[in-house]
Amino acid sequence: MNYLITGGTGLIGKALIAKLLLQNEKVTVLTRNVNKAQKALNNSVNCISELSLFDIENSDVIINLAGEPIADKRWTSQQKRTICDSRWHITETLVELINCAKAPPSLFISGSAVGIYGRQEDQIIDESFINYHQEFTHEVCDKWEQLALNVKSAATRVVLLRTGIVLAENGGAIGKMLLPFKLGLGGVIGKGEQIMSWIHLDDMVAAILHVQASKILEGAINMTAPVPVSNEEFSHALAKQLKRPCFFTTPAWLLKVLLGEMSDLLLFGQHVVPKKLINSGFSFQHPKINGAFSNLIK
Repeated sequence: MNYLITGGTGLIGKALIAKLLLQNEKVTVLTRNVNKAQKALNNSVNCISELSLFDIENSDVIINLAGEPIADKRWTSQQKRTICDSRWHITETLVELINCAKAPPSLFISGSAVGIYGRQEDQIIDESFINYHQEFTHEVCDKWEQLALNVKSAATRVVLLRTGIVLAENGGAIGKMLLPFKLGLGGVIGKGEQIMSWIHLDDMVAAILHVQASKILEGAINMTAPVPVSNEEFSHALAKQLKRPCFFTTPAWLLKVLLGEMSDLLLFGQHVVPKKLINSGFSFQHPKINGAFSNLIK
């Protein structure tokens, strides 16, 4: 099959492409820097810097993962615009081309995040939940999803990946947390009660391929492990795996001073469950946090 992928040099994109190449699939990656992307990815990948109708009509599956990392910089007005534009513009362009295509792809998978639900208490949230909390992460994801749903072709199935915190051996959330925890300086954030909905990178990739194979899956899909945990449980599990103490607490006021509005990502959460994945027969390799950390941290 022919795959067109945006965001192919990101954490999820690289892992997904590696899996597809092992299956001898043909992959084209849209990137701003062809030379850099070609070095980061296998030479078997075709890298392009511009989209055309030809690229759309020659793709069986389009997977849209592009977007400025949401937690890398303080949320200034400019950074907020960058976060939004990096998701919205490419999604709108892809949809316009799909709608113009005489031979549209059979599947359009577009990114989103559990941030669409906004901050929530401990109620269990599946894909039917609509009592969103209105804040920046909801605004970003809601428009991102609505743009993707503008695909008009009845031949194209649209899937929205509401992704949680992706755990990987190199990069992602663990990459940022390892050093302080290894030094024995890691600990709970705020009260530690906020729920962290996470997913192992291997399960993320496997779930994307499962979504492709399961013709009945469409619309929003929660891409999270079936057992979310509180920040306190997450922190103690990570410290235990590293054989380090977990004594410290980072107070909420300090995070607000250091990170501003972006501190909301760390201080609030959502108890998200992958109801659609489970009901469609998907089996998680790493359903619980202790097993995930054991696999990732040697």
